[in-house]
Amino acid sequence: MKRIGLTLVAALCLTATTFAAGNQPTTAKWEGNINVSKLGKYLNLNSVQSEEVANICDYFSTQMSKATTAKKDKEAKLRNAVYGNLKLMKKTLSAEQYAKYAALMNITLMNKGIELNK
Repeated sequence: MKRIGLTLVAALCLTATTFAAGNQPTTAKWEGNINVSKLGKYLNLNSVQSEEVANICDYFSTQMSKATTAKKDKEAKLRNAVYGNLKLMKKTLSAEQYAKYAALMNITLMNKGIELNK
């Protein structure tokens, strides 16, 4: 009877940890696909801004792919990629456009399970 009880408790614990592990944030979900044309429409970019934003998005995708595949300092590289992107966008966009972009970036990162507030 004792063995059956311990087996059931072990099975319950294993099941609970399996489901809990699935809810942990992960950076492996970042695909790096940014639709620049939709972003341009959302932010009402002019032609010069559109070209700059496309270059920044390409650079950001490269940095995020490097950060997600890094073996060391993954969190630091992620943080540098995101804040570097925001810094470049702040120089390119107007204050209103940047506020919309920052909100969009925050939502996107949260949806991907990437947390930088730690």
